[in-house]
Amino acid sequence: MVQLAQGMELAMADVQVTCITTNAGLLVPMHEHITHIGNPAAGWRWTKEQAIASIDAKTNTFYIVDPATGKRAYVGVYRVPGKQPWLQTYADGIWNNNLLSLPRCP
Repeated sequence: MVQLAQGMELAMADVQVTCITTNAGLLVPMHEHITHIGNPAAGWRWTKEQAIASIDAKTNTFYIVDPATGKRAYVGVYRVPGKQPWLQTYADGIWNNNLLSLPRCP
């Protein structure tokens, strides 16, 4: 829950990510190259910057579902000194590459 003025609360949206967009022309995309995340069935596509701002503000949580296990892996903001932050999934306290396994957004 996000705290608002005068004791009001706003529930965070828990949003499933089903596709990504990466910089064009890369043979081996890495997390740093993800430019957008989205869910065409739900009708949305956000830039990396919009998603990072939303995660940081705690207005949304984003997740993917592992097709093999049905478990969720949440999308977080990974920060390394001297580099731009990027989106990456984590599950069971471990950062992983589940986001890169998603299909490309149309």
